[in-house]
Amino acid sequence: MKRRSLFALLLLALAGLLPLPAFAGGKADNKVVVSFHIETDANENPKMIFTLPAAGQIRYFRRLPEIGTKDLKTFRPFQADDGVSYGVVFQLKPSAAQRIFAVSSANPDRWLAAMVSGRAIDAVLIEKPVADGQLVIWKGMTALEIQQLDKMIPRTGETKKRG
Repeated sequence: MKRRSLFALLLLALAGLLPLPAFAGGKADNKVVVSFHIETDANENPKMIFTLPAAGQIRYFRRLPEIGTKDLKTFRPFQADDGVSYGVVFQLKPSAAQRIFAVSSANPDRWLAAMVSGRAIDAVLIEKPVADGQLVIWKGMTALEIQQLDKMIPRTGETKKRG
């Protein structure tokens, strides 16, 4: 009887571990996550900000992104000036375009940082409001990230995803 109880407990413990791989379905996570974060002040809640170097200074950015992957309508990759990485022009969905217009209007002379899958890759100074609904990452994206984006959103001028 003791053996059965031990066996039952072992099965129960193993059953608790099974749902984790079952949810993954054996697939690797092939999605790239793109987010844009607005510069903020150093005196904000330290849990809600992170630092990045931009223009030779350490700057503070909000952890909560202004624009995320779900806000992207289309994209157009291009070879970056460094000759190694890629840049991307993103066309935003209408609601996100309105949001970035409002954010960029309210934050002139602040920086907007681009993160790709948790990696800071670029930052741009907001000189004027973003009125065309487009955001650009000028450098730092890899060919693999471009391939992953192809599976997620259409390229500019196309109606379907390539993946």
